[in-house]
Amino acid sequence: MTKITGILTALCMLACRAEPPADPETDAGTAADPRGFEPPIVINAEAPVRYPPELFLQKAQGTVVLRLFVDESGMLIADSTRIAEGSGHSALDSAALAAVPDMRFAPARREGVPVATAFLQPVHFRHPEGAAPGGAF
Repeated sequence: MTKITGILTALCMLACRAEPPADPETDAGTAADPRGFEPPIVINAEAPVRYPPELFLQKAQGTVVLRLFVDESGMLIADSTRIAEGSGHSALDSAALAAVPDMRFAPARREGVPVATAFLQPVHFRHPEGAAPGGAF
């Protein structure tokens, strides 16, 4: 990995965080977000993700973490979509990816100005009769 790739990866990971850590030296933003960054917000009225029927019947559960990129208008750039963390079930991972074209977002904002950003979006598959997340019963 080149030095530039490593730096870009580190910057991307910092930009993808939903809640940036407080920086006491630059704490000029709001109490909720000291740097004035607001991540993209899902604006779909209903979730576009469909639980695969065979896994629903098996009460399979999991979380897929997608790496997405939206431009300053909130438009999702589909070619940039990747699975950052799989669920352990390829069908759940595929269902999360299949829903991406139907996902809608309000753009991220920095100090009130819309900005393009990469971010991590979890997609949770939870069966109503399944075990609670984390293995608890």
